[in-house]
Amino acid sequence: MSAREVPGLLERLAQVPDPRDPRGVRHPLVTVLALTARAVLAGARSLLAVGEWVADAPPALLERLGTVVDPLYPKRSWPAESTIRRLLARVDTDASPSGGSGTTASGAAAARGVRTHVVVETLAGARGLLSGREPAGAFASVPELRLWHWVRDPATDSYARQHAKLAVADRQVLFLGSANLTESAARRNIEAGVLIRGGDAPQRAAEHIVELQRRGVLQRLET
Repeated sequence: MSAREVPGLLERLAQVPDPRDPRGVRHPLVTVLALTARAVLAGARSLLAVGEWVADAPPALLERLGTVVDPLYPKRSWPAESTIRRLLARVDTDASPSGGSGTTASGAAAARGVRTHVVVETLAGARGLLSGREPAGAFASVPELRLWHWVRDPATDSYARQHAKLAVADRQVLFLGSANLTESAARRNIEAGVLIRGGDAPQRAAEHIVELQRRGVLQRLET
């Protein structure tokens, strides 16, 4: 992340509401989110790794991300791993009804110019297998996101289902898994997935999706 991208990131993250009582808050939410996002971009894959990255980051970088570094007590200037963990959990459950940290990450990506496309099922397309609100509603608060859906022919595709679960990033990383985006998959089921970095598979998967969009098999979904 370059220095010129930081203001846009902070502006996006400032839109996330802080679930805490403002009295006694030492570390602003936008600062904690920015530090977390920067740590993940640097390779952190756990909250413990995020805390370690923050503790080791140079003061100049911390200040660009909103931290006021106290020269007398520098270790008190940045949030501890336990603070980051508790606050992110609060943001997930209290602050963002449409996705929590996922929304935050998508907002940070949009601030960096990343384009995100999501193919979702619709209630009409599921033909009774889904109920409640439209699945696309879960993405309503995600900025700069393009939604797509599979338009099926009722005469020939009456029993067809959108069953693929995959994600492609930058045409360099591909994730394939068995899990649906449901509470059962996240909390109760036994699921499996594989993460592929590099090689031809991510590129070919991305090109296949683009081709489905070009042919009109996948069409834009306006919410």
